[in-house]
Amino acid sequence: MRPEAKSRSAMVQTLLESEAYRPATDDPAFLNLDDLRSARLELEFLKPDIVMKKEGVDSTVVVFGSARVKPEQDDEKSRLYEEARKFAAMVSKRFQQEGRADFLVVTGGGPGIMEAANRGAYDVGARSIGLNIHLPKEQSPNPYITPELCFQFRYFGLRKMHFLMRAKALVAFPGGFGTLDEVLEVLTLVQTRKIKAIPIILLGKEYWNRAINFNFLIDEGYVDKDDLNLFQIVDTAREAIHLICEFYDEIPPK
Repeated sequence: MRPEAKSRSAMVQTLLESEAYRPATDDPAFLNLDDLRSARLELEFLKPDIVMKKEGVDSTVVVFGSARVKPEQDDEKSRLYEEARKFAAMVSKRFQQEGRADFLVVTGGGPGIMEAANRGAYDVGARSIGLNIHLPKEQSPNPYITPELCFQFRYFGLRKMHFLMRAKALVAFPGGFGTLDEVLEVLTLVQTRKIKAIPIILLGKEYWNRAINFNFLIDEGYVDKDDLNLFQIVDTAREAIHLICEFYDEIPPK
């Protein structure tokens, strides 16, 4: 038997509402298929790149560090939060208030040291970038990121690429697996000349000297002695600023 007759308009409406008819770019279920991973990777590269070009972002200073640091802690972690805030304020004020879109602070966009760095830029009326990522434990972007420069990533690899594409310096504060992963990867990229040398500054002498025994790696022959010249360890924001200025032949701020 023939199916129950439908009007022409009802038949057309059925077609218009079908999943197959939906444009690929407007079909979330389709875009999330495993087969579309390569397309998602390309889109995740392009969106931040296009937006940052539009916003005139020429270069950045990357700030890494733990999400677990809080400003109200009455210990070394509180000092580190304030040093991250101070560093971001100093570098942002120096370059952005001279009408330049250079050395924008970029963080992972979350709480802790990341918040402190975005907050430091915010304190002096400067812009900063947040590269958040979708995680099992959801976290909201910290409120101090410039809205036009707040991004969310699905893939760590693309996020790491955007951290370094415009990076002119990296300052790493104490942190956990994520911080260590990022720092060691950047050191590897510079060591193997996959990226140009930039100032790599580890802030927090007590932490870094205990977290990684660099001299042991040399003694065991896993790295060369000269590899220790790829980075410097300091204790304060002002020391970090001076090292960056020294690297680029700039006059350090007062």
